[in-house]
Amino acid sequence: MKPFDGPGPATAEGGPAALPAARFYLFPEPGRASAISALTVLALLLSWWLATAWGWLPPLVLPAPAAVGEALLAAHRGELQGGRTLLEHFLWSFGRVLAGFGLACATAIPLGILMGVSRVARGVFDPPLEFYRPLPPLAYLPLIVIWFGIDETSKILLIYLACFAPLAVSARAGVRAAHPEQIHAALSMGASHAQVVRHVIVPAALPEILTGMRIAVGFGWTTLVAAELVAATVGLGQLVMNASNFLRTDVVVMGIFVIGAVAWLFDLAMRGLESRLVPWKGR
Repeated sequence: MKPFDGPGPATAEGGPAALPAARFYLFPEPGRASAISALTVLALLLSWWLATAWGWLPPLVLPAPAAVGEALLAAHRGELQGGRTLLEHFLWSFGRVLAGFGLACATAIPLGILMGVSRVARGVFDPPLEFYRPLPPLAYLPLIVIWFGIDETSKILLIYLACFAPLAVSARAGVRAAHPEQIHAALSMGASHAQVVRHVIVPAALPEILTGMRIAVGFGWTTLVAAELVAATVGLGQLVMNASNFLRTDVVVMGIFVIGAVAWLFDLAMRGLESRLVPWKGR
């Protein structure tokens, strides 16, 4: 066996050599990627313009940016689809998504917290939640139409179901973020179980809940097109689907951009809310 020669190599003066500095990882600051994101968007727009200007793709497959801009102006003036303006389509779609998302927040978040703190609630609600969560909304859309008809109820319900599962799962997972020491300290000071849930568990679960809200609102806008397939005469999703029937690719791309931009603004709003309510997250 090799004898132990000491803690490390020696220097010329006979003392121990200095150990190399420890390496550590720093998470990148969110603001530092803004310039890279802007360059990426510019590169994608330039590639789009080049592909159409040089005829790499026909207009039916990929319309030029100018054609999409003209479609946007025509929709703004109400020259598409029965004279309804783009603002009217947006307001109808916004109302449907907001109604479905709001109802899902009001029901899924309390249920998720209840599932996290109660074994009975988890046993009752976990099987149906995990059963329908992976199902695409188009799979149960015909059933919703049979049960609730083709009015606004079926559209809002479809968006509600798309938002419900990620909210409930995130709230249930967020309950585990509360440390047992915090719960025991609150109980030792005479807090009731309701007070523990309100003042200890809910604040600990808030980062996960807000992340689930960001995911859920994205699902809401994703499901919008499917929801507006149900006998809708107005809405961004219906505008896109109707344009595809007439091979108006410029209107389809314009509608996709509008839906994506609105969903992105929703996500920015949720990020701002997250930074205000949970400033300690990631620090």
